[in-house]
Amino acid sequence: MMISPLSQESLPRFVRDLISSPPKRGVGLHNWFFRTARVLHHFRLREEIIDLLRAATHGEPVKPGEIESAVDSSAGCAWSPGANTRMEKKTMLWPTLDEAKRADIIASGAGLQGLLPFSSHPRGDADSQTDEIIDVMFPGDPLLCCGVSSKTFSTRLRSEWRGKLAGLQLIVPSPMSAVRGKTKDGRESQHTLSNTGPRRFLVIEQDSGTPDEQASVLMHLARLAPLALAVHSGSKSIHGWFYCEGTPEEHLRRFMNYAVSLGADRATWSRSQFVRMPDGTRDNGNRQKILFLNPETITR
Repeated sequence: MMISPLSQESLPRFVRDLISSPPKRGVGLHNWFFRTARVLHHFRLREEIIDLLRAATHGEPVKPGEIESAVDSSAGCAWSPGANTRMEKKTMLWPTLDEAKRADIIASGAGLQGLLPFSSHPRGDADSQTDEIIDVMFPGDPLLCCGVSSKTFSTRLRSEWRGKLAGLQLIVPSPMSAVRGKTKDGRESQHTLSNTGPRRFLVIEQDSGTPDEQASVLMHLARLAPLALAVHSGSKSIHGWFYCEGTPEEHLRRFMNYAVSLGADRATWSRSQFVRMPDGTRDNGNRQKILFLNPETITR
């Protein structure tokens, strides 16, 4: 869908060209969000950028909070005229998909069946065990940011969420440091990078592939980092939660780079990115089932 001329008023031609040519999902859409938002910060406010990106990709399957995350995470390296773009590109570049390596891993993997022998979670269609799982993943009474959607959310103590989580679809996979924080443009919100605490889990999600293929990649990555949880999104993807509390960011970035080269979505690198609530309920009514849980990987 083309942006209206009024929405692009005063934008340079190269920016209008960038906005008018978004790729399809699966061939670089998320990278396009980040790259385009990075340029637009010089010309538009946060909400205006979000509206432009949403209009440009009308009809594409956009993930909850994906555009907002791209806008927020790109603000720290926003483009400006005369900037050293070569150096910026070098520092912010994510690896491209290594199709041959991914294919080898999938061919040698056991798929979903490979997860089962290591899971301590009793699978089945019993009543939701969201509260039980969250108690394991986040012991004590930390602040958690959870939501019905990327627009309807709240940050509350774990004890205040009890009995309510099974009906939600989203959660930030690390405790929050405060109830509220400031967005990049200075607005107060209960879901910002500034009020997200240190990483507790790094979540790996893949944009494509069958559940068996995604599971094989997650089990391969589990050789490098402790896989604590695997959650089905209620649609097509599996979210792998890797325990990482206290791990230096440079080590985690190398791990994330490798995961991205195998097909992972880099959106979950942002500490404040929403992911699927374990055993929660997706907006289409589907249950986000637990495929794997191993509490022994978690150091309290």
